[in-house]
Amino acid sequence: MLFYLPIAELPINVLTLLGMGAAVGFIGGMFGIGGGFLMTPLLIFVGIPPGVAVASQAAQIAASSTTSLINYWRRRQIDVRLGLVLLAGGVVGSQLGVAFFNNMRKIGQLESVISISYVVLLGSVGLSMLIEALLSFLRAKRGVSAPTRRGGQHAWYEGLPFKMRFPRSGIYVSLVPLSILSVFIGFAGAVLGIGGGFIMVPALIYMFRVPASVVVGTSQVQILFTMVFATIMHAATNHSVDFILALLLTVGAVFGAQFGARAGMRLKGEHFRLLLALLICAVAARFATDVLVKPTERFSVTITETAR
Repeated sequence: MLFYLPIAELPINVLTLLGMGAAVGFIGGMFGIGGGFLMTPLLIFVGIPPGVAVASQAAQIAASSTTSLINYWRRRQIDVRLGLVLLAGGVVGSQLGVAFFNNMRKIGQLESVISISYVVLLGSVGLSMLIEALLSFLRAKRGVSAPTRRGGQHAWYEGLPFKMRFPRSGIYVSLVPLSILSVFIGFAGAVLGIGGGFIMVPALIYMFRVPASVVVGTSQVQILFTMVFATIMHAATNHSVDFILALLLTVGAVFGAQFGARAGMRLKGEHFRLLLALLICAVAARFATDVLVKPTERFSVTITETAR
């Protein structure tokens, strides 16, 4: 059944969008991630303009993160103080990201920027996760425990100024690296249409030693409100948010996430990380193919905005 998307300006099969939402929701529920790094590329691959895909996916992430945040709030698995610090940086990053997004769109380089950014970001994250997952898998097979950092050991960034104590997480860290991380996540989310949970969660756990019991719920505070802010900015500045597209994707994702969460409970830890790393690397490889392989048509015509 074909349905016309008014902002994307093309007809598309509703079942295709619901199926994509369900598939990404299944993967997101299995691995505990938002899935924006998968949904945005899929939308681009099926013909949705990159600008509309990114902006609409931000709205979809905001909608799907709401129920997740409420759930973690009821369980009291959120560090409110840490979440507000991450949110402040995320809002700044989102504003910078939307401004960069609009400038790249005006000069006709948005699609290239999105493709190259996905290759670099997902490629580096996926490769590092793949190496770590393989080492963990080999250690588990040999019965060797992973090396742990002792209590007296501190990373260099933990000695930076402007420290703040976060009693709920039991950490005392500098606001400088936290702010840099949150600004980067907000910027990447606005430009690429990703929530950034697959970067934020590992960073908080491994870099700042935030307890796993509160890390996901706390990261959801930053993801939800920065995606809401990015959606408003995209809708107000470039009118590229297709709410019908976002709604159809959200409906599919809600159903898929329920089954994905059940499937994820059956995976072993090392298999879990290995599959996620392979998935991220596969998406990066797909974008790398588009960037590196010679196109069938040497020239294309696009409409760019001119300053008045």
